[in-house]
Amino acid sequence: MERDISYDDSDRLSIMPLGAGQEVGRSCILLTFKGKKIILDCGIHPGLHNKESLPFIDAIPDIETVDLVLVSHNSGVTDQALYTDRDIVLSLDKIDTIDFHQELEVNGIKFSAYHAGHVLGAAMFLIEIAGVKVLYTGDFSRQEDRHLMCAEIPPCRPDVLITESTYGIHIHDKREEREKRFTNLVHDIVSRGGRCLIPAFALGRAQELMLILDEYWAAHPELHDIPIYYASQLARKCMAVYQTYINAMNDRIRNQLANNNPFCFRYISNLKSIEHFDDSGPCVVMASPGMMQSGLCRELFENWCTDRRNGVIIAGYCVEGTLAKQILSLPAEVPTMSGQMLPLKCSVDYISFSAHTDYQQTSEFIRELRPHHVVLVHGEQNEMMRLAGALQREYEDDETCRLEISTPKNCEANFAYHIMTPSELPVYTELATTVVTQVIATPFSGPVSILHFHLALVAGKVKVLEESAESVTFLVFNTITVNWQPRMVRIKLGLLQAKYRIKIPEPVVTLLTAI
Repeated sequence: MERDISYDDSDRLSIMPLGAGQEVGRSCILLTFKGKKIILDCGIHPGLHNKESLPFIDAIPDIETVDLVLVSHNSGVTDQALYTDRDIVLSLDKIDTIDFHQELEVNGIKFSAYHAGHVLGAAMFLIEIAGVKVLYTGDFSRQEDRHLMCAEIPPCRPDVLITESTYGIHIHDKREEREKRFTNLVHDIVSRGGRCLIPAFALGRAQELMLILDEYWAAHPELHDIPIYYASQLARKCMAVYQTYINAMNDRIRNQLANNNPFCFRYISNLKSIEHFDDSGPCVVMASPGMMQSGLCRELFENWCTDRRNGVIIAGYCVEGTLAKQILSLPAEVPTMSGQMLPLKCSVDYISFSAHTDYQQTSEFIRELRPHHVVLVHGEQNEMMRLAGALQREYEDDETCRLEISTPKNCEANFAYHIMTPSELPVYTELATTVVTQVIATPFSGPVSILHFHLALVAGKVKVLEESAESVTFLVFNTITVNWQPRMVRIKLGLLQAKYRIKIPEPVVTLLTAI
């Protein structure tokens, strides 16, 4: 007996990045299934500005029909708020908190939170709709550090795993080796009379690095006269949160609490603003933002980068297009916020304390979960593709874990092309534009009046740009210049004007050779 089985579009699980698709930053994933719409995170891109830094929210059809927004962790703040106090008050009745391992249900969508190990409070979300389970990791780390527990492994086999790919196939050095190199670098900079700048976001890595530095200073009396500052009002507020939620951290911190609060530092103090800073000798300053795009961190860098005694230590992941990424290549000069150029003479070092998984952690996480489908997000295109290829090779002969791996771009939905103007290429892609000029020279023995007449027949409007007894230059189609000289005509166009590349030069050249 045969039976027809029909399907409708709601049976298809759709996952579309509105941000973090083959890029790092502005994480925002739209998940659609069984008529339900869920937005996973809604961050900003640290390397872009204004509206360009936001996710492609306008790509959501009928945004008012979104059932649920899940935020995995703090995604940073901008210098200028995108909303008013009134907006916040009006939104409060639509915001709920969730505890780890608690299960909630909204409009038929079940979801629960698990420790992600990225920053304090960061969560992975296990989502279930009509029996289909999707695990969204957000930013996560499977390595315990000085204060955070590592990411948990949910006790189930998800149908789909949406996971970050920030570090691709890279493998982190051991934590002890990184800490030793970090403290040695800081010690070297202040010992030569320099200022040590450590760019760090207010929440997460700043607290980890302060724990390391405070312990190191305590063990080295010769450094006690050299001050350490964390220069961020937000970081100061975060310290109160850290001192309150000790029980949400790992066993190491909870055990220390029996003797003293590890976040009440002995050798580190808060720097309220640059006006309160006595910049008169060696010191260590931890300042936000971590990408060095603006703020106090950028101000201090511009003040210090011209002195060889000073040094910058980049301690986290750097997104393309940011100053932090730029100075890692040690350029001769760096731009200031006002557009001037300064010589880069200070030392620049990179030690990753970034709380993102490396290849080994990601692979082991997948092996434990054994999902049917893996969707990679939050990774630069090259790193993401390397990770996808390595995972395919690792699991291709594993009968127990057949992986289907997807690496979608932003707003990708069953097509691989995006239509945009040349000026938009550096905004929405990693491509840069340049104008390649093509010059076609052809013999022409006729008078300039004949050339002008026939150009008008082909192009309609002809503008005279320059004119002399021996040379006349015309502009046709607003982009092509035709220069007449006795016995020779030169046609010049920029290849960036793609729509003219084939259709226009050919009739012009044909015209000239036929006259």
